[in-house]
Amino acid sequence: MGVTGPIRVVVAKPGLDGHDRGAKVIARALRDAGMEVIYTGLHQTPEQIVDTAIQEDADAIGLSILSGAHNTLFARVLELLKERDAEDIRVFGGGIIPEEDIAPLKEKGVAAIFTPGATTTSIVEWVTTTLSPGASR
Repeated sequence: MGVTGPIRVVVAKPGLDGHDRGAKVIARALRDAGMEVIYTGLHQTPEQIVDTAIQEDADAIGLSILSGAHNTLFARVLELLKERDAEDIRVFGGGIIPEEDIAPLKEKGVAAIFTPGATTTSIVEWVTTTLSPGASR
């Protein structure tokens, strides 16, 4: 089932990573493309991120991480979504994620990974294509 109304995306910085320039750039690009974006700010726990996504009726969560804790933090967000019966919220991520970690993250349920060099256009297109009305979830 596709999204009705504007696509709602929570952009979050899980863990102790204090660098949020990329997350802010993505949040602005998604907002400029007509999406409703909720940016959670720095140092969010997976629990806080999932709570926000559910409270905000988000269609997706975009996680930005540069600290190297992506395997643990992404997995925990997915686990909490499952526990809260909110697996329809798509999770995508970006940041410093080694190539060898991408396939295992996708196998766990991360819908897409964007590494350094990904354009804002490609990210906006992916979100739009994946979550627009009529897109399969």
